[in-house]
Formats: sequence, structure tokens, C-alpha cells
Amino acid sequence: MKKRLYGSLALTLAAAMALSACGNNGNNGADASAGTSSKTATSSKATKLVFWTFNELHQKFFESMAVSWNKANPNEQIKLEATTFPYDDAHNKLLVSLQSGKGGPDLADIEISKIGNYLKGEPQLAPLNDIVEPEKDNLVMSRLDNYAKDGQYYGIDYHVGAQVIYYNKEILDQAGVNPDDIVTWDDYEKAGKQVLEKTGKPMTTVETGDQWTFWPMVVQHGSDFLDKSGNVTLNSAENVEALAYLQKLVKEKVAVLAPGGIHHAEEYYGFMNKGGAASVWMPMWYMGRFTDYMQDLKGKMIIKPMPVFKQGEMRSSGMGGTGTVITKQSKNQELAKKFLAYAKLSKEGNIEIWKQLGFDPIRSDVWTDPAMQEPNKYTDYFGKDIFTFLSGLKSEIAPTNIGEKTPAVSDAVKTKAMFQALSELKDPKQVLDEAAASIK
Repeated sequence: MKKRLYGSLALTLAAAMALSACGNNGNNGADASAGTSSKTATSSKATKLVFWTFNELHQKFFESMAVSWNKANPNEQIKLEATTFPYDDAHNKLLVSLQSGKGGPDLADIEISKIGNYLKGEPQLAPLNDIVEPEKDNLVMSRLDNYAKDGQYYGIDYHVGAQVIYYNKEILDQAGVNPDDIVTWDDYEKAGKQVLEKTGKPMTTVETGDQWTFWPMVVQHGSDFLDKSGNVTLNSAENVEALAYLQKLVKEKVAVLAPGGIHHAEEYYGFMNKGGAASVWMPMWYMGRFTDYMQDLKGKMIIKPMPVFKQGEMRSSGMGGTGTVITKQSKNQELAKKFLAYAKLSKEGNIEIWKQLGFDPIRSDVWTDPAMQEPNKYTDYFGKDIFTFLSGLKSEIAPTNIGEKTPAVSDAVKTKAMFQALSELKDPKQVLDEAAASIK
């Protein structure tokens, strides 16, 4: 039974959390009761494809790609009916439709921390191998692996989500710190103390209500929240070491708790925009938060690789993400696949993902395309070498392990572990042991 295959809906009916993954900027662009819907104008012979998402920017991207598709494919016109729902509503509505076997869309977005709920048992999603495998040599495949099960790919991400650290060079210059000298986390701590002494400002901020401070550190340290078999490893020695390091930075005042608890809070944007801290580590997709909400930092922020605990560890990781899926309920799966491949796997589509969304696209061969250096709000803010920098990190982007327990472990980190360890300053090992036990 589909109900048994997907498990209890209780996992997805939990109290709404402030989502900060790919593309969600705290404004879903949707009314909580109905969502925001629109249709692309096409001929009367066009095939209707229904698309559900939780992010209005994703909706606008797909609508623009539908217009482009129709121009390039006059004999296979589509009429895209796209709707943006609030985050929890979007995922709950999709899960219910898949469980009941009716009412589902042709295409839908599933955020990475929720994908495990849809891969339990026999996924009611269409395998996408026939459109993914021909492009394997051009894709950062770890981003496709996040949405895979038993050799079948079920979702296509918008971005790599390469983890980086953003430094406020103005503050570092005032403190006499050269960011290129920061290679290890020990170097970072030492530099942070110098920044605090010379400027009175903290080196960074840490989240108490989300996972983006903690998760990249453990992945680059060779660990994760789950192992490759899907077993919970949240309380591994490497994870305890990383959380203890974060707690140490807080105790030393090298780090402060992020205003609002997360790096996507309005209070946080205001704090950083005024030069509140010398750095923050977040994925590449966070560039859009700077351009949109911290405009006074334009020309001051520089992007560098992440520090590591020991030499030889990877200096980045793939963080966050949203996979676009095709449901088995779709009566036009083949056309939906062609359109999805056009929008998110083609070279043209990946260039548009950068131009329209500011994401680091999963098709790495476009990173060196001249189109990626054309002026836009991101190059104006950070400079023209964004993808030159990213190309240098290509072989050091550590993959994450995503599985059926990802929703539960992610929730435990965001709602309990980070607050207990960094705000209440409880013993990191005890915090992670208790969180892991609650999931197991």
C-alpha cells in the first residue's frame, strides 16, 4: 500500500520551520491558503503540464523556460500551469496526492531535507535515468545522487550548492588579517581572535535554528549525519569535534549567535549589513541573500574556500538543494522529461539558472562559458571571477549522504542540537548522543 510505503504523515505535519535551503529566501511568494498560480500563454493544441513548487523564483524560472521551450519546439507546445505554495503546504500536498494516487502534478519541487519521505518503499516518482545518463560526463553527479535510490535518479537539482566562506575584507584589513593565510580551522580561530581584539567585532555568526553552520563542517571532515547505507551517524567522533569547535568559538566570543537564530532572518541581514561580523560560511546560493538584503556590503565581500580541520580534507561540500521530480501520475511523462531536461540539464538551461537565480549550476562545463562572466548583479557585487574560483574547487566538493532518515535527522539538528550546544552550551557529545538516539 502506498500509505505504508511512504510512512506516517506525521513527519511532514510538524510545526513549520524557517526554511533556508536552496532558493528559499523567507518569502514563498504565496498565500498560505491557496498559493500563487499562473499559466504560460500557448496555442490551444499545447499539452498542459502542472508544476508545484514552494519558491516563487523557481516558478518564474520554469515559466521562462516554458516560453523558451515553445519557441524552440513549435510541434511540442506546452502550457505550464505553475503554482507556488508555502513550504510545508507544498510538501504535504504532494505527499498526500502520491499516497492517495490522485490529484498530483506532472512536475514538482522537493527540498533536499524532505526527499527521504518520498523515497520510502516504492517511489511514486518517475525514474529520470534516460535523461540523466546521457549527460553524466557534464554533471556534478553527487547532486543527482541525493535524489536517487537503487540506481534510479528521481530528481534534478538547481545547483551544486558549493560551500564557501564569505569574508568582509574591510574588517579583515582593519584587523591586519590576510584571508589567504587562513587554511585550517585553527588558523581561522587565531584570525578571529585578532579581529575581535583589533576591531571589537566577532569573526563570525553561528546558527541555533538551522544546519548550515554545522553540516558543511562535518561533511568536509569526512563524516555526515547519515552514512552511505542510511544509518544515523550524527554523534560520530568527527561530528562531536566539529560541534565542540563551534561551541569553543562562541565561548571565546570569536563567534556570536546569529540574530534571529538563522542566517535567513531579517534581524541577521540587518546585523551583517552594518558590518556586524567579519565572515560567514554558507553555500554559493547565499550570494543572492547578500545582493538582495545586504546591499551596503557590495564590493566588500570576498569568497574563499572553507577552512579544514586537517590538511588534505576537501575545502567545500555540496549543501542544500531542491530536486524537481516527475510523478508517476503524470499522463505526459515523456514530454515532462524532455522539458525538465531542457530546463535543468541542457547547457542553455544551466546558464539561465545562473543568470536568473544566481545558483552554481550542476552542469560544470558551463562554469567556463563566457556567458557566466557577463555582467549581472552578482558579478557587480562579488566581481567577475566567481566561476574561475569555483572551477578551482571542483574536485574538492564533498558529497552528502541523503536517505530516508534525512528529514528526521535534519529536524533534530535544527530544532534541538544547535540550540542546546551553542545557546545553552550543553556538552556537545551529550547533545549529539541524545539527538541520534531519538532518531534511531
